[in-house]
Amino acid sequence: MTSFDTSPQLNVWRALLALAVVFVMLATTGWTALRNHRSTTPLQTSLSAWEHGRIAGHKLPDPDAAPTALTRFFASLTAQQRAGLAHRYPLAVGNMNGAPVELRYRANRIALGQARKVELKRMHDTRLSADGQREAGRRMHRYEALMSDKRKILAFDPAGSGRVAEVFGNLNKAERISVVVPGVDTDLLTFQRTYRKYSAPVGMAKALYAAEKAASPATRTAVIAWADYTAPGGIGLDSATGVRAAEGAVRLNALVRALPGASPVSLFCHSYGSVVCGVAARELPGRVADIAVAGSPGMRVTKASQLDTSAQVWAMRDADDWIQDVPYLELGGLGHGADPVSSAFGARVLSASDAEGHSGYFEPGTESLLNFAEIGVGAYRSVHCADDDKACRAGLSGAVAG
Repeated sequence: MTSFDTSPQLNVWRALLALAVVFVMLATTGWTALRNHRSTTPLQTSLSAWEHGRIAGHKLPDPDAAPTALTRFFASLTAQQRAGLAHRYPLAVGNMNGAPVELRYRANRIALGQARKVELKRMHDTRLSADGQREAGRRMHRYEALMSDKRKILAFDPAGSGRVAEVFGNLNKAERISVVVPGVDTDLLTFQRTYRKYSAPVGMAKALYAAEKAASPATRTAVIAWADYTAPGGIGLDSATGVRAAEGAVRLNALVRALPGASPVSLFCHSYGSVVCGVAARELPGRVADIAVAGSPGMRVTKASQLDTSAQVWAMRDADDWIQDVPYLELGGLGHGADPVSSAFGARVLSASDAEGHSGYFEPGTESLLNFAEIGVGAYRSVHCADDDKACRAGLSGAVAG
């Protein structure tokens, strides 16, 4: 998509128009778009069963306990006992922060198999419309693909549009961990694409993992394609507010705090995913070394210093990304604040000269992906800045040679 005229006058009119549209939506919907009418989900059912379960005569621990406590609990069990829990409570164990990652992979494979059987029946349910049956078929095939023994599914929830997270590399042995946080229209069915595959979380993470290995072959890395939050659907009210970001931030922090080991973590946040990362920043643990945003509509602050994080804050935007035409403001909870690539914001601005459009930042061969990879392996001296060749690397005394 080509850029629009970005004259100050046109931007003012665009901002006023955008706000007018949103206020009309609020008046006619009564905020219904922000309300969740939840019924009992398979994950909730599994968690409820866990809460009433016992092992060796003892009550199972609170599934919301601190990850360290849950890690100790699982470590106290035999391999057979752990496997038994995964089979009895697959969704609970598969999404439990603190459970061993290999056990989570096994539990989620079981949960995916169960979800696949549900969709297989729905495909032939005559009470569904033809569209409903086709969607059931698409979900069934997606579950089937995710069930492969080669895939490492760290989180899975089939409820609603679905949530999922996948690992590339070895989390337990990684010296550096990267987390890809995607934006709008991310769900189970868009988690992976054949067409324009590097615009979907799996393609993004795979490309980043390969680029990190190329940038530093000796560094053991792992990359997580993290679609384990309910992202806004399209450009609408949800994407103009921070409600989804606030919910996602809680989940992102829970993920990071439960990651094994103490290796540095870098977050790579695209589009609305950068709003999630911005909201999450204050609560992130100290092991998060970097927050890098691309194609950001804002991070819900005026300056990077207001994120109140010890992590390095990086930002990039290519010249023909339409996101630059979104009003960078926040008014009454609408909009996401200042432009992260503006000089006043104070982020370390990276080059994205080879990227094209809003979804091209993870395309192999682009300078944007190379910059992400250098950050991911901690080779800060090798990143390419947007303008001055040294500006975005200034003050990084701990940087290593690329």
